[in-house]
Amino acid sequence: MSRIMIIDDEKIAADMTKVSLEEEGYEVEAFVDAGAGLARLKEHPFDVVITDLKMKGMDGFDVLNQIKESSPRTRVIMVTAFASLDVAIEAIKGEVFDFFTKPVKLKELKAAVRKALAAE
Repeated sequence: MSRIMIIDDEKIAADMTKVSLEEEGYEVEAFVDAGAGLARLKEHPFDVVITDLKMKGMDGFDVLNQIKESSPRTRVIMVTAFASLDVAIEAIKGEVFDFFTKPVKLKELKAAVRKALAAE
């Protein structure tokens, strides 16, 4: 079973995404604290991490960099309410698998997760 992690300091967004992905048959864990999510990733591998860009304490690029160091095979999908061309370019350079602006359409996010899981 594929394992998905969600890191988003907006609990409602994290919970909605978690339920939606669980309905697809994935094993999903959600964290509102990026540090707790990254600690869990070190304990147990995840196939895909969906992370918010703007969070308290640690931003999505910090999360991305730590995931690339500790779990390079994990695909990262980034979401943000603060999209700009500069942010999108930085995400691509940082090897983000996919990038979405909020509010995220769950259908599109599910499709991106399927693509990330199918990618080698």
